[in-house]
Amino acid sequence: MKKVQDHYFHKARKEGYRARSVYKLQEADRKFRIFKKGSCVLDLGAAPGAWSQYASKRLGKAGRVISVDINGMKGLGPNVTVLKGDIYELEPQFLQDCLGKGRHFDIVLSDMAPRTTGNRSVDHLRSIALAETALSFANSLLLPGRGCFYCKVFEGSDLLEFRQRCQEVFKSVKTFKPKSSRAESVEIFLFCK
Repeated sequence: MKKVQDHYFHKARKEGYRARSVYKLQEADRKFRIFKKGSCVLDLGAAPGAWSQYASKRLGKAGRVISVDINGMKGLGPNVTVLKGDIYELEPQFLQDCLGKGRHFDIVLSDMAPRTTGNRSVDHLRSIALAETALSFANSLLLPGRGCFYCKVFEGSDLLEFRQRCQEVFKSVKTFKPKSSRAESVEIFLFCK
């Protein structure tokens, strides 16, 4: 896997973010106004932690971020709780309990991606499976009529069907390709509200 050391890579390093992917979230935040002070965020597929870092700053001291990844992370922010685990093995109630009594999730983020095989069809289907799991968490944890879901998925034959499933859960579903996403990348994001 090649490392991309472009403008966004250097900018992330200079600004103290762990990965260039932070700008994919920042662009979406500017366009859709995802974050509000004091909100609670679930960040799925959080490693290396740039999205959680950004969310932590945007939410302020009263906000909370629960970051989940199969790999461990440290030092993401004072209002970030890191959970090392496989999302296929976690229960929504466990994540809700981690947030604390009387609080609810306002935002579910997913930058999850499968280990790629080089076969676009296989990689797409694995990406859809991860996105479906993230959608299931969003459906279980966000209060009805409130909250948003921002999710990465690889383009392919099942994208339209996945988008339709998002429309069954959310009032508004928009497709978004950030400028910071590499031109050759097959990733696309869905913003659901």
